[in-house]
Formats: sequence, C-alpha cells, structure tokens
Amino acid sequence: MTIGTYETDLTGDGLRIGIVQARFNEDVCHGLLASCLAELKHLGVQDEDILHVSVPGALEIPLALQKMAETEQFDALIALGAVIRGETYHFELVSNESGAGITRVGLDAGIPIANAVLTTENDEQAEARMEVKGADAARVAVEMANLALALEELAQVPDEE
Repeated sequence: MTIGTYETDLTGDGLRIGIVQARFNEDVCHGLLASCLAELKHLGVQDEDILHVSVPGALEIPLALQKMAETEQFDALIALGAVIRGETYHFELVSNESGAGITRVGLDAGIPIANAVLTTENDEQAEARMEVKGADAARVAVEMANLALALEELAQVPDEE
C-alpha cells in the first residue's frame, strides 16, 4: 500500500442523503433543516437524491436513521434536532441517549451520520446555532460520504505483490 493523503471532497453530485428531523422545538428544527438543505444544494446534491423524514423528538431519531440505513440507499445520513435544557433531568437523558443511539447506528451500519442535534441551555442559544449547525451537518455528510466511498474503493484494489 502506498502512503498518501486523501484530499477532502465536498462534491455532493451523485450522493444520496437521508435526513431525519425531530419536530420537538419546531422553529429551531425548521431552521436547521432550511440551512442544511441550502448547503446540500450548494454542494451539488440534487433534490431527488435527498429523503427527508420527521419524527416526534430526538429520542426517535436513531430508529428512523437505523431504518434508513437498512435500506442501503444512502451514502450518508443527517440527524437534526434540538434538546433545550429545562428544569428536570430529562435534558440529560434525551441528550445522552439520542447521541449514543445516533453514534451506534452509524457504527453498526457503517454509514456516515452527521449529528446536528443541538443541546443548549436555552432557546436563544439554539436559535443562534441552528443556521451554522444545519449547514455544518450538510458539509460533514458530504465529506464523510465521499471519504467512505473512497475507502471502499481502496478496499477493492488488489494488493501489489
């Protein structure tokens, strides 16, 4: 094997992307989605290559991601949501479990997942981050999809003897 460097590829043309968006904290989640879709389009991902589904909240995101991954129709997935601290322990439970579930789905299925489930102290912090994080998720999904595809191709190249 030759030692080299893989150059980051943010070309979205031809990539198939699945998006799972929570509806809880709806305004923030709509902002995340709008900026994510705009960035995917900017990167060259075609509308017909994007599937967007919504779920009630952040705890439901991992199951929807898992079902999408099982179809083997996507090059990358994106998780969008907002968990905003309240007065109870529920914030920690939802934040930790949704994050762990998203990570587990990606590793188990071998598919890149961009996690843009915001975890903030208040609405103002979530609103301040939604546009940037939605666009970041799009870039992460495209970059990691291209990296995964390149590494899969590398695995198909026979060793030189």
